[in-house]
Amino acid sequence: AGGAERRGKFVEGDGGWGLMEVTEQDVGSRQVHTDYQHVLLETECFSEPGANIDLGMQSEIEKEELHVELAKLEEEISALRQTLIAKEKHLVEIKQKMGITPLNEIKHNLSKSWHDMQTSVIYKKTQETFNNTGQKASAALNNVSSTLTKKLGDMKNSPTFKSIEERMETTVSSLKVMILLAMWW
Repeated sequence: AGGAERRGKFVEGDGGWGLMEVTEQDVGSRQVHTDYQHVLLETECFSEPGANIDLGMQSEIEKEELHVELAKLEEEISALRQTLIAKEKHLVEIKQKMGITPLNEIKHNLSKSWHDMQTSVIYKKTQETFNNTGQKASAALNNVSSTLTKKLGDMKNSPTFKSIEERMETTVSSLKVMILLAMWW
């Protein structure tokens, strides 16, 4: 076939990983020609980047079949994208007809997330811990309160407190008498 050797190499280009087709030698010993075909591959076709691919081993029919298959796949992908866009628009229309607004969706999602969190094991354990801690704190406060009440009762019955109480009563009574006398004069 005229001595032209065609080889390719899997390389990284501007658009991602692709196939670089190189013509090293052509009939009539023309100059070396490099042709880049940036074909994005979404699946791993080769074991590793940089692996050599012998394009000369494929017949022209196989190459044409691959080009046809590639064109069909690109067309299918394009059709699927258009279908997805149409379905997303239809979804938005249905939600609008049902009165479902983005704000309602956010509220619903937050409500669902809150419910999911409240039913989670971690939340229940945390809530149980807080309840136990609250009960212990409440018991401690009740204990402090009863101790203070007892101490105040003991203090009220002490001779010192009774003496102060009697003096206060005497002072208040004296003040009342003075006020009454001042009003009469």
